Amino acid sequence: VSSGTLVDQVRAAGQVGNELDVQPLRDPQVEDLRNSATQAEERGDYAAAQRALSQALQLTPDDPELLQWQAELALATREWSQAETWATRSYEKGPKLGGLCRRNWMTIHYAAEARGNPAAAIQAQQRVAACTVPPPTRM
Repeated sequence: VSSGTLVDQVRAAGQVGNELDVQPLRDPQVEDLRNSATQAEERGDYAAAQRALSQALQLTPDDPELLQWQAELALATREWSQAETWATRSYEKGPKLGGLCRRNWMTIHYAAEARGNPAAAIQAQQRVAACTVPPPTRM
């Protein structure tokens, strides 16, 4: 399985579901860096994308979305333990449910699998389902 495919699978896990999704307001400077990172990633320049995200994280060090993005770039560059570290930090700082949570655990799953730790991979895979919380029923 190619690293690019792993990232695609992680991001797809974040899209599934009909659930409540709360997006914080974003700093314009951070938004510019996010755009730079997106463009770099689209070009396949993961190093430039990681640099832009590192700068953004200096401005907002606890942004769980940025932390997870770093984790996904680490997956793409086969930096398995770094991917796991970033995803764990993102999970700790994040909402612990919804699409971001699923992306956190899928990243940890693939990283553990790649590092030859099947027990951790299975445990992470099992945590993915717990991330989905349906939105409140509207009458």
